[in-house]
Amino acid sequence: MSQLPNCPECGSEYAYEVQDLLNCPDCGHEWSGDAAPADADEEPVVKDAVGNVLQDGDAVTVIKDLKVKGASQPLKVGTKVKSIRLVEGDHNIDCKIAGFGAMKLKSEFVKKA
Repeated sequence: MSQLPNCPECGSEYAYEVQDLLNCPDCGHEWSGDAAPADADEEPVVKDAVGNVLQDGDAVTVIKDLKVKGASQPLKVGTKVKSIRLVEGDHNIDCKIAGFGAMKLKSEFVKKA
């Protein structure tokens, strides 16, 4: 009996084969047995509110008034942010905004300029 690979989604060792596909009973993920496993060093793709792919150094525009903890006024719609840096996590954009300083933003509240 040949050893089947672990599930690429959840890491379960209980994968089983059905025709040409491998299935995971824990999470329900199906994948092709001949496909190479996803590279762990690959950076995740970050998209803005309209689906454009963002990269380090891009300029973006805020599309919604955002409340900022500790600030007396919100971050207004149309605020331009230059030279963003993509990071992992819920707030996946690191940037500096004039009048606010260093901030983390969610990509769903910006669009590529």
